[in-house]
Formats: sequence, structure tokens, C-alpha cells
Amino acid sequence: MIAHKDDGPVYHIDYETILSIVEPGSKVLDLGCGNGELLHRLISEKKVHGRGVEIDERNILTCISKGLSVFQGNIDEGLAEYQDNSYDYVILNQTLQVTHKPDFVIREMLRVGAKIIVSFPNFAYWRIRAQLFFKGTMPKTRTLPFEWYDTPNIRLLSIKDFREFCKNHSLKILYEYEINEYNRSPLIRPLVTFFPNMFATEGVFVITDKHK
Repeated sequence: MIAHKDDGPVYHIDYETILSIVEPGSKVLDLGCGNGELLHRLISEKKVHGRGVEIDERNILTCISKGLSVFQGNIDEGLAEYQDNSYDYVILNQTLQVTHKPDFVIREMLRVGAKIIVSFPNFAYWRIRAQLFFKGTMPKTRTLPFEWYDTPNIRLLSIKDFREFCKNHSLKILYEYEINEYNRSPLIRPLVTFFPNMFATEGVFVITDKHK
């Protein structure tokens, strides 16, 4: 069972990036769509033809109240209900780290979508490193506010880890975006650009299969 991503006060600083990536009118499948905030914005602002998949009944009811088309499902079990290449984009936003079979989930996304968008918190962010080194306790940040005993995150990965994953699995990275909550700061932006694995709080990747 996948924990939903609204178990805590998670900051969604990657929404604007994802909205800028998806072309108007695209056909979009949002996996682990939570309360439907991103999907609702994509439909209202980019006029996409969108559908969501979510496991948590409370979130599904919230999505339905917003008029969204959302189906209950565990993405770790695959996307057998969806045909090959039936979507322009399949999105996995802040959900990769809570999946039990991330490689299988990504392969299913690539089967269903022409392109996939994957975003995740960067566990190599310098504040996380510093907290673990100096305090000796599991780190907490604004984008990772959970305690060690109630976190839904079971896969701890960095931006560098995900790049290696794509390389080893013959996945083509079309675009890569590194995000920090202070991205607009003239002091922070160069650090994020040149040292993303250290200074980015989140990574957003647009990927396709090299063999497609």
C-alpha cells in the first residue's frame, strides 16, 4: 500500500515547473494525485484532458468534489487498465519515494505515456546532510517535514542517484530541472545550477524511453 503524499504539510514548489512543461490540450495521467491540486490546475490552466490515480479514499473523495476524474489504484501493481502510448504525459509527482517497486512503476509509466514527468525530494540536499552529520538524527526540512516513525518515504534518493538510474535503465532525460525554495535568490540560483545535488531541494525530470 502506498502512503498518500498529503500525510503532512508538504510544500509543492514543483507545481509551477510541471505546469510550464505540459503543453496545452495534452492528455495527462497523474499517478498518486493526492487531493488533486496539481491535476485541477493542469485542467483549469493548461486545458489538459486529465485523469488521476490515487489509493487513499479520503483523497479520492476530495478529487471528486473538485470534479476530477480519479480512479482508485495501487500503482505498485501496475497500470494494466491503460493501453500502450495512450497518454502524452504520465506524471509521478512527489510519489516515487513512497513506491515499493519504483523501477517497475517507471517502466509502466513509459509504456503508457509518450513522456513521463518524475519529481522527488533530493535527499542529498546540504541541510539534510548537515542535520545528519551534526545532530546525528534523521533530518527534517520544509519539504521533508516527517518524523522518522511516521514518514511515508521508503526510497531515499538524490538527483545524482536518479541520473544514474536513468543511465542504467536506458532512459533518455529530455529535460532536468533543479528546484530550491529560494530559487529566485541571486545568491542561491547559481549554487543550484552548478551544484544541484548539493543545493536543490527537489528534482523534476522529463523522461522517455531510448527505444521508443
